[in-house]
Amino acid sequence: MNDELVIQTIAPATHDLGGFKVHRTLPSKPRTMVGPFVFFDQMGPAHLETGTGIDVRPHPHINLATVTYLFAGAIDHRDSLGTFATIEPGAVNLMTAGHGIVHSERSPASERARGPELSGIQTWLALPERFEEMDPAFEHVPAAALPVVDCAGAKARVIMGSLWGAAAPTTTYAGTIYADILLAAGGAVPVDAEADERAIYLAYGDAAIDGMKLEPSTLYVLRPGIAATLRSEAGGRVMLCGGEAFATPRHVWWNFVSSSRDRINEAKERWKADEFPKVPGDEQEFIPIPEVPKTVSYP
Repeated sequence: MNDELVIQTIAPATHDLGGFKVHRTLPSKPRTMVGPFVFFDQMGPAHLETGTGIDVRPHPHINLATVTYLFAGAIDHRDSLGTFATIEPGAVNLMTAGHGIVHSERSPASERARGPELSGIQTWLALPERFEEMDPAFEHVPAAALPVVDCAGAKARVIMGSLWGAAAPTTTYAGTIYADILLAAGGAVPVDAEADERAIYLAYGDAAIDGMKLEPSTLYVLRPGIAATLRSEAGGRVMLCGGEAFATPRHVWWNFVSSSRDRINEAKERWKADEFPKVPGDEQEFIPIPEVPKTVSYP
């Protein structure tokens, strides 16, 4: 490892969800956050059997924003605001939980009929304390609205924030950078040094940063203030994420994120008591609160 450039390497916890795998690097024992990013999951890649699909039943969130970004496939999003939106590759679904929201994610009927593909990244962003209890909101940004920057054999889509002189229209609540970098064989792209905290993640293919080879599904936290260059010999896809460092820690338990443990405990009791709003069009099912969740922060 290049210790001058990379200050932390986080290997994934991999979960088999039946038909596809999820690789989770945040939160982890070594680190909870990179900038506002408090959760980082790679879904797939997978090709599910004809007639099947993903069915993430209604479940709650508080004090965070979810960001869904696909490489392949499609997902129908429904939430307790009455939103219905289908996300496809290159677009962004930004759901802000604020004081509380419930949503479901399912494969569209058209995808099930031909055997759904599933490949992409889902992240959660912690909200600054002044926004934690804001009203819930949902925002869909189509792929055509996100800027794509051409570099030397690379195309970088800016998902959130400003990078390479281009700014995404996606709402941000804290300083945030997020980009999808598609490297052709022999391609290269500079990694800006401005954000307080940054990390890179090789989703697939091959890539190296300043000559250091990247392992797939691994999060590399970069030292602040150092510029670097990503390169690929045979082609690859790298996510860049980060932003402003939070002055106060965030606690994560199941689907709840907050600066207050008491607030998370309150949300647990509300979900158990069926006090969150329902999802119109998807009211019949829900995910019960687990005894031991897979997603937690440490300590």
